[in-house]
Amino acid sequence: MNNYHINVTNLVKKFDEQLVIKNISFKVKKNSIVGILGKNGAGKTTLLGMLLGLITPTKGDVYILGKNLKLNKKEILSEINFQSPYVDLPKKMTVEQNLCFYSRLYGIKKFNKVIEKLANELKVKDLLKKNYGSLSAGQKTKINLCKALLNEPKLLLLDEPTASLDPETSIFIRNYLLEYQKRTSSSILITSHNLNEVQTMCANIILLKSGEIVSQGNIKQVLKKYNYKTLIELFLSEG
Repeated sequence: MNNYHINVTNLVKKFDEQLVIKNISFKVKKNSIVGILGKNGAGKTTLLGMLLGLITPTKGDVYILGKNLKLNKKEILSEINFQSPYVDLPKKMTVEQNLCFYSRLYGIKKFNKVIEKLANELKVKDLLKKNYGSLSAGQKTKINLCKALLNEPKLLLLDEPTASLDPETSIFIRNYLLEYQKRTSSSILITSHNLNEVQTMCANIILLKSGEIVSQGNIKQVLKKYNYKTLIELFLSEG
């Protein structure tokens, strides 16, 4: 189990009588990038919530970094992080105040140097003194990613990591994440509607449909199995 940063077994989630996640199992190896694909309502957000310990599974086991999430939540959460364009930071605080706040929350020492380094690397230094609420959607995406990297997580969960970014900035962010993953030997789990992005960044995919895994594994092998050339063709076929 220690060879995997995520190990999910027989995971089930019900909301009232609605079965949202239907007995799914999968693993994410150390030092890998995996994409989760699925149309709206497929269960991606619920799955991410359970991996973060925000949603309690109805049944099943979740192991993160080789540890049972239910029994070791505090320890695990200090070593992972999450980014989403749908989760805002406090709007009346400046970007710098937000990053300082989260740095303290994560227990980061000498966080001013960490913030300065990330701000330079992600090209957001000019945004530090601005109120978070005044930023554009694309700027918020970059700041949320900066926040997610403060503790140099071993496991990074990314929900639409290049949402609202122009093509040039999207390529820059993708390359930055690929370099980060290689440098830190971390694992990254990505949910994205940008199928070209997933095909560029990920070696493996998990395709969700109505709460079930309908395909998973190496992208090239999955495409070959169904006789498709691109993820777009596969995605549309599962509609």
